Amino acid sequence: MGRMRENPRYNVISMRISDDERVELENLVSVTDKSVSDIMREAMLLFKARLDSLHFERSTA
Repeated sequence: MGRMRENPRYNVISMRISDDERVELENLVSVTDKSVSDIMREAMLLFKARLDSLHFERSTA
């Protein structure tokens, strides 16, 4: 049986990407030694931070 994880992830999301995007993603995996899932999680955090920053800028203008 598999090992118990402290923070199990049960949700699976799939997406369609172009051949060029797949090559780029594979390059990122190779260069960073991170999994595709780790890269996508980091991308979501960066995107959220960018949105939060834009929201903050608009609310102070």
